[in-house]
Amino acid sequence: MDLHYLFLSLAAIIFVGRVLGDLFNKFGIPAVLGEIFAGIVLGTSVLGLIEVNDAIKVLAEIGIILLLFKVGLEADIHQLKKVGIPAFIVATVGAALPMLFGSLLSYYLFNLPLTTSLFIGGTLTATSIGITVKVLTDLGKMNQRFAQIVLAAAVLDDIFGVIVLAVLYEFAKKGTVDITSTITMIFYIATFFVLAPVLAKVFAKLINVFAIKLKSEDFIPVAVMSLIFLFAFLSHEVGSPEILGAFTVGLALSRRFVIPFAVFLKIEEKEKMVEKVEHSINPLVSILTPIFFVSIGLSLNLKAIDFTSLDFWKISIVLLIVAILGKVLSGFFVKGTSKEKLLIGFSMLPRGEVGLIFAELGKQAKLFDDLLYAVIIFVVAFTTLISPIILKILVKG
Repeated sequence: MDLHYLFLSLAAIIFVGRVLGDLFNKFGIPAVLGEIFAGIVLGTSVLGLIEVNDAIKVLAEIGIILLLFKVGLEADIHQLKKVGIPAFIVATVGAALPMLFGSLLSYYLFNLPLTTSLFIGGTLTATSIGITVKVLTDLGKMNQRFAQIVLAAAVLDDIFGVIVLAVLYEFAKKGTVDITSTITMIFYIATFFVLAPVLAKVFAKLINVFAIKLKSEDFIPVAVMSLIFLFAFLSHEVGSPEILGAFTVGLALSRRFVIPFAVFLKIEEKEKMVEKVEHSINPLVSILTPIFFVSIGLSLNLKAIDFTSLDFWKISIVLLIVAILGKVLSGFFVKGTSKEKLLIGFSMLPRGEVGLIFAELGKQAKLFDDLLYAVIIFVVAFTTLISPIILKILVKG
């Protein structure tokens, strides 16, 4: 794509995404659905005006990375620690149930090959943390206990999804799984998750020292942006999602994060830094994050779905039941009111971009034919679009 066409595409993505997001919000529908719908309209599903290219993917990835940094910046680390065990249970159950039943039903009910069945099950394990976080933030519920459980569980779920994807892709290519490399990857991810906030805190001190020496407060947000991208890179290098790196940097710089053995910054210094970072990052988040959600809609090719096919509906309905129940039931494995359990379950429901990645890799590996690819796209689209609506109803209820 020529550069000037990229500018035109971005103009349409940002403007139409904002207009439809605000329009949906005006009618009581979560704005994120308006942004995804904008992508559906602009993409191959309807008008075919814009295709997702590498440049749009990069900007979309930056958008979701900055959103997760902002969430980490505003998170209460002590609250996250309190919900650590429930979050782990939700993430584990929410990944295991869809994986297990999705694979078994595909293999035994639809007589699909084992590798294909496992890949279908793997597709159903993922949760789109970006969609979940955006909806809960827009609803003003991010500080509630159920939302903290969802946030921690969604982060873990993203890690589970990456591990499952790596294992299944290797199995599809070689027919075997290297247990040693899988354990090594898990070890690297766990080590990164533990050490990253501490390292980010050390860098925060250095940023503060440089800002004082240079006598420039404008240095702080620029340096923090560099820090976000550095940790996104490091996160990818150890085999975990890039958003994990951005999230841990946000946690490290948040007002509530304290390292017991080394409180590097004075309270007034810390408040000043956080406020400066928030003031600088928020405009970028508001501009770039919609590109991410519009790009999800652009990636959905609804024209590829044959809605008249009986086989399509048989497989789709079964997998939808597994996809929905597998996530919703995960909320009932932790303590809380029935409403909180439903909120947790439906918050874990959207598959979004993670499910689309599974679908594309399955198609590239020739595990999915046109029918199965259409089924996966439909399941991903349905769970992505229905979750924000149900969450809004539950919150209002």
